[in-house]
Amino acid sequence: MNIDEAIDLLKDKGYKTTGKRKDILAYFGEADGYRTAKDLISYLEKTYDGISFDTIYRNLHLYDEVGILEATELNGEKHFRMNCTHHHHHHFICNTCGKTKEIEVCPMDDVQQSLANYAIEGHKFEIYGLCPLCKGA
Repeated sequence: MNIDEAIDLLKDKGYKTTGKRKDILAYFGEADGYRTAKDLISYLEKTYDGISFDTIYRNLHLYDEVGILEATELNGEKHFRMNCTHHHHHHFICNTCGKTKEIEVCPMDDVQQSLANYAIEGHKFEIYGLCPLCKGA
């Protein structure tokens, strides 16, 4: 998802697009991989002196809820990234830097056969490890 699509989605859902909200979108639009609320607040403090974690978490929750951001948990902390909407895929996620690599293979193709009598409503498949840069460090 790009920033313009995210702004349109917010407007369609009846939410205002304030300067802070646009700056949050810009941050995630430029971020390469998953980022934490702490990362975001460090970025925003340069522009918004005294911005609260309350504001950050409220907006992260909103963006996750409406589908602008996707969330995962790394090392016991929630991390966020801009939602991928261009096609169905999964991710390898680096435990150190949070960068992601798309995985085109979907294990659900095999799993659906063993769950033939079940109504699957969604899935998420992630692999965690170290990217080549972090592995070499």
